[in-house]
Amino acid sequence: MTATGTATTRVGFIGLGSQGAPMARRIAEEAFPLTLWGRRRATTDAFSDTAVAVAATPADLGAASDIVCLCVVTDADVEDVLLRPDGVLTGMAPGGVVAIHSTVHPDTCRRVADEAAEREIAVVDAPVSGGGGAAAERRLLVMSGGEEEDVVRCRPVFDTFADPVIHLGPLGSGQLAKLLNNFVFTAQVGLALDTYSLADGLGMDRGAVAQVLAHGTGGSRAAAVLAASGFRTEGLRRAVPLLRKDVGLLLDVAEAARAPKPGTLGDLATHTLSTLGGSPAP
Repeated sequence: MTATGTATTRVGFIGLGSQGAPMARRIAEEAFPLTLWGRRRATTDAFSDTAVAVAATPADLGAASDIVCLCVVTDADVEDVLLRPDGVLTGMAPGGVVAIHSTVHPDTCRRVADEAAEREIAVVDAPVSGGGGAAAERRLLVMSGGEEEDVVRCRPVFDTFADPVIHLGPLGSGQLAKLLNNFVFTAQVGLALDTYSLADGLGMDRGAVAQVLAHGTGGSRAAAVLAASGFRTEGLRRAVPLLRKDVGLLLDVAEAARAPKPGTLGDLATHTLSTLGGSPAP
């Protein structure tokens, strides 16, 4: 189901960074009544060409919204904008839904969901993958967790910026999928770096090798990302703090669940973080 210009669900959005801003713009372009809040005026000023409203506090945004989307950076940010005295939950009416697009610990989602439930507000976790460009082109991946009816209710909003939207199970399932995805990607970056270094040592042309990997069975998204950047690692190096956070979260969740140790994947992920200049995950 795709949202239409007659949408009447009131949406609030907090977290207007490089990922969140294109998502919010797509929601606005589909004519959902949209309210924004940001810590910095510049983030909301960027929407002056749209019909969005700007709230003075997260609580005011909650009061104006049936569904609130969060795309903030950290677990602490999620808890702050929802639970502080003038937070979203203070203003939101019973029956509302909060969608957490941030990549955070599944326990954070469960913790805020317990607080929200006392106010008869539902929470779904819906982390995303693909980047701002994918959001603008309506092809973000959304990995959702929560009650089926709550995810279905959010689906028209998600459809404005995402395809596919995958419901993975109960609350926290979306975060598990995102953490696993980022963990595997981190491992693949190290593998791709080593692959291109090996190609260099064999006297092969990196560009030609990248074409082979793009069409062969040995290719990966990480190898393609490196090739598209001209084999520059600056962007990946800037992402190391987030990759390290997500690798650490996945290892923490796996240990708590007494899941099998990731073995080779864990070694590769640690190798990647060290190679790119970050310290290994805990």
